[in-house]
Amino acid sequence: MMLTPFERMIAKRYLWPGKGEAFIALVASISVGVVMLSVAMLVLVMSVMGGFRSEMLEKFSGLNGHAIIQAYGGELDNWESVLQQVRETKGVTNASPLIEQPLLASFNGRANAIFVRGNTAEDIADLGDKVLMGDIASLQPDAGRVAIGSRLAANMGVRVGDTITIINPQGRTTPFGTSIRQVGYEVGAIFEIGLYDFDETFVIMPMSDAQTLLLLGDKIGLIEVTVDDPDNVGGILGSVEQSLTGRAVIADWKTINSTLFEALEVERVAMFFVLSFMVLVASFNILSSLVMLVRAKTRDIAIMRTMGATRRSLLKIFVTTGTTIGALGTISGLILGFVLLYFRNPIVEGVAFVTGVQIWDPQVRFLTSLPVRVDPWEIAGITLLGISLSFLATLYPAMKASNTDPVQVLRYE
Repeated sequence: MMLTPFERMIAKRYLWPGKGEAFIALVASISVGVVMLSVAMLVLVMSVMGGFRSEMLEKFSGLNGHAIIQAYGGELDNWESVLQQVRETKGVTNASPLIEQPLLASFNGRANAIFVRGNTAEDIADLGDKVLMGDIASLQPDAGRVAIGSRLAANMGVRVGDTITIINPQGRTTPFGTSIRQVGYEVGAIFEIGLYDFDETFVIMPMSDAQTLLLLGDKIGLIEVTVDDPDNVGGILGSVEQSLTGRAVIADWKTINSTLFEALEVERVAMFFVLSFMVLVASFNILSSLVMLVRAKTRDIAIMRTMGATRRSLLKIFVTTGTTIGALGTISGLILGFVLLYFRNPIVEGVAFVTGVQIWDPQVRFLTSLPVRVDPWEIAGITLLGISLSFLATLYPAMKASNTDPVQVLRYE
């Protein structure tokens, strides 16, 4: 819908009402502001919630993979052949043996529930960028060293070089009963995954050391699997699951964290639906400002009609005026939204400082910082929503202006 120079000139003048029409200009400015704020809130909320889901999936998969093959009874026999089968499955990018067992750790009279994880040398090396103190390379088989989470270290008062005692209640059987197994390990590194529960409980050691501690021999309990398409992990591992019927069960990230991720998805959809009403309210403001503009310009519209302006020209003028207001608000909202996203953490810290309330509690949110993931398709959808509702709001006042009868208006002039 191309505009002629005449239509463009009139639309431009109506976008900036004269001095005698300050109220119309105020309403139009409010319309731009409401569209800007509603679009900014949509961008902010959807990006934060998308980042929350993406960050949690990344951190969960970084430590547990996208799926876990767990043996019945906690011990997987002939696991080398199962591991080879999984690695040869199309869509699988990585598969590693894993040992995981809840135990108890003590240090200087302090005891804490922990999860002992026995990892391969490759998986341990992958934690290098998560290490806060110490050297992850010091975790060698039979070296007697472990890596612990940062919050576990803080809770127990442990530093690199200290020795913690890991207690395994399922010790060896003796004529006098089962003896509790207690083994001391030097803390070689302290890491931070970014998930509160993991940083508070996990103790990582070489797999051979975990097998010795848990008296497993050469057996393992789990195989962690990473795939190229996390959303289709069930389809990728379908054939493997059938072959392991009766021996092991496969739990993917959707199953393991189903309650959390389903709640996130429901909340995400609900928030988009609710915040979209802000854009709808903003479009009503555009409608009201255009209705007042049409009433204020009724005489001018009648004169333009008598000078040869067509109904189509008037329709295009007012549609352009209202849509431009909506577009300005939408673009301003996108800019404001990205600015808020960029300064999100200082804003959260500032609000917490002023109110004295910790807004982002890692124990509740699972993550230590506010994550963000900007989805281009979501941004495009929000932009389209803002401009589309603004366009629809212009139709009634634009048709009202185009249907103005110059004879009725100018009869008594």
